[in-house]
Amino acid sequence: MPIRTNRGRAAVYRRLWGWPMRSPTHFAMVLVAVAVLVIATSVIVPQLTGSARGGSGAGAETTEENAGSGDGTAAPGTTEGPSVPGGQGGGTTSLPTRIESPPRPSSAEPEPEALDVVAQWGEAWVNHPEGTSQEEWLDGLRPFTTAEYMVKMETVDPENVPATEVTGEPEAKESYTSSLTAHLPTDGGTIAVTVISTPEGWRVVFYEQVSPR
Repeated sequence: MPIRTNRGRAAVYRRLWGWPMRSPTHFAMVLVAVAVLVIATSVIVPQLTGSARGGSGAGAETTEENAGSGDGTAAPGTTEGPSVPGGQGGGTTSLPTRIESPPRPSSAEPEPEALDVVAQWGEAWVNHPEGTSQEEWLDGLRPFTTAEYMVKMETVDPENVPATEVTGEPEAKESYTSSLTAHLPTDGGTIAVTVISTPEGWRVVFYEQVSPR
């Protein structure tokens, strides 16, 4: 028959809580039951929660093993840099660890032909007596100048050229296997003339004044 009053429930609760204290045997039985419950909880709960974590851990280990033995392995003799997204199939692309500068051209002894072209171009550059047209002046430069640089020279008015005479021999300042820069003294100051080797021979590709008269 169910207990319907608060007083009856309190009496039942007192009887339950007081039962372990009635004798040493009852108290020992309660301690054993509590110990068994604690041990069972400490064993079962980690197994239940560890099974789910173990599945993801196994997958992670498998992924790491595949990563170590798959196509991501660096080939012998190569250096891997930092990886960035964007490779094929959603993978990563290895970048070089450093940027190598382009090789410098090898220096070489000045070619006599290159120095001759500098001198001949200089003679044509200072040759603009009064009454000389721009076309006549350009015709004198054309045999010693690249076609590309002739476009630049067409913007120069020979009346603005400060020199009228070459006063010395060209002196090589930078000499490589396919290019040369020489200083050429004139009565209007020293100019630096750069020539390069082309299928047609050495040709002027640039000049500038480096010192005034």
